[in-house]
Amino acid sequence: MPSAKRTSAAASVRVRPLVEPDLDRADEIFRVAFGTFLGAPEPEKFFGSADYVHTRWAADPHAAFAATVDGEVVGSNFAADWGSVGFFGPLTIHPDRWDQGMGRRLMEPVMACFDTWGSRHRGLFTFSHSPKHLELYRRYGFWPRFLTAVMRKQVTAGAAVPGRVLYGALTAAERTDALGLGRALTGAVYEGLTLDREIVAVQEQGLGDTLLLEGAGSGLDGLAVCHCGAGSEAGEDVCFVKFGAVRPGPGAADRFERLLDACEQLAAEKGLGQLDAGVNLARRDAYERMAARGFRTGLQGVAMHQPDEPGYSHPDAYVIDDWR
Repeated sequence: MPSAKRTSAAASVRVRPLVEPDLDRADEIFRVAFGTFLGAPEPEKFFGSADYVHTRWAADPHAAFAATVDGEVVGSNFAADWGSVGFFGPLTIHPDRWDQGMGRRLMEPVMACFDTWGSRHRGLFTFSHSPKHLELYRRYGFWPRFLTAVMRKQVTAGAAVPGRVLYGALTAAERTDALGLGRALTGAVYEGLTLDREIVAVQEQGLGDTLLLEGAGSGLDGLAVCHCGAGSEAGEDVCFVKFGAVRPGPGAADRFERLLDACEQLAAEKGLGQLDAGVNLARRDAYERMAARGFRTGLQGVAMHQPDEPGYSHPDAYVIDDWR
């Protein structure tokens, strides 16, 4: 594209909140952008029955943004508030509009969200082999750290996990208590980290369920926010652990094994054949325990952090997530 035309296109870009009538178009762009970048034969069908756009917008419409040119949506970006932790994505631009500065424009409102929320640790998942992506996010203070492996295994039925409770089976009062216990657990993993928004979104949208592992005392040994099946971020026949963590300290590795058992049990109960879970390779023992269970990497990217600190990705952390 001639430079004059690129400048004109960039100048006409408007960034505004993503609204409900935009969602189907944003979803189409999301699929085509990823499918084209990764060389899929039918880019418009990439991700199949998984849904990232509608579900993330419904979870927090105020943290979803559209880029438009002459009123037409050409890209979108989403921010997620996990208390002291914030991350963003997917950031997608229609391939016809690549390399016109629109990614930078869509970074501005999510960075403003992080400032408003007081997000102390900020991050994203991107393609480790793409200099273009790494350079874009570096400009906003994000630095590439360890790889993140999105792993998968075939589900096999196992013995029932003792002390496993489903958030969806609780009463309203019990759910309030459970959210408090969940904040205590995740806050022990990283100060201020909370998954309330994800837990509530999964329940309200019917995307899956959240596993709670009761501890020996009054607290939790672990929790896992799981998307299940078509229409969620998992897709057809998949249980996807969007976030999972166990209480840190002595015995954490055993608690992690129990949490993985509970996730696989939920997948089996839902009649799903595949279990997906992401883990940052800085959490070495967690990764190696998953590999020993038969998890294999299907997709690999890099976690970029702002500031350039570990956050909760370090050898003593037993956490599942991938920030996609």
